[in-house]
Amino acid sequence: MKEKNPVYQGTEKEFIDLFKSLVVSRSDWQVWSDLMAAMACTIANALDPDEKRKADREKEFMDCITRLGDRKTAAEIFAVVIAGLERNPDQDFLGKLYMNLGLGSHWKGQFFTPFSISQMMADTDLSDGIAQDQINRHGWASVEDPSCGAGCTLIAAASAFRKQKINYQQHVIFVGQDIDRVAAQMCFIQLSLLGCPGYIVVADTLTNPICGSVLIPHEKDNQEFWYTPMWWSDIWTGRRFMH
Repeated sequence: MKEKNPVYQGTEKEFIDLFKSLVVSRSDWQVWSDLMAAMACTIANALDPDEKRKADREKEFMDCITRLGDRKTAAEIFAVVIAGLERNPDQDFLGKLYMNLGLGSHWKGQFFTPFSISQMMADTDLSDGIAQDQINRHGWASVEDPSCGAGCTLIAAASAFRKQKINYQQHVIFVGQDIDRVAAQMCFIQLSLLGCPGYIVVADTLTNPICGSVLIPHEKDNQEFWYTPMWWSDIWTGRRFMH
């Protein structure tokens, strides 16, 4: 009889139980890094039209799965993340887990802001109607975080837009940048699953900032771009064409 796939509720306990089953001969950090890369590559390759980028990420995905040694458990962890953000989109699911597992790199100064604080800041900053004003005038607005981490601030902004009845999938671009590749991938995963159009860039914001227009960024050397699936939707593709 065929075994039924488990139904996950998207809880922290489900994630940690599955995660710990992969931590055998490798460190928590190594397993986490491979999981984030595998998830990010899976999402990115669904719609990204750049063939070289797709080929590179397909290879990275296979390398990560080989090191993890258990493709089924990795897929189940991905399912838990999806369920968690579907159950409650107003949270930094991966960032909270990252800190609770003690994976913060203190020598890099990593400490992810609690979501409640980011939510309060987003609600305050976006309460003056400036985003809606930009949308009324141009058809879209943008929100950017030059040190995005796992995406807490951008997720909080998406939550604030929902409260204001702004359809961010059609009217808001989310842009993040971080020097830490794993953190940037965490941000990319969460924004993608929340349906946020935009991109995350892996690079040093101070020495190698994003250049070009928000709609058509210039991909420079030593920068790695991760475009969310919604970025490739017809409405945003059309706007870039008109731009």
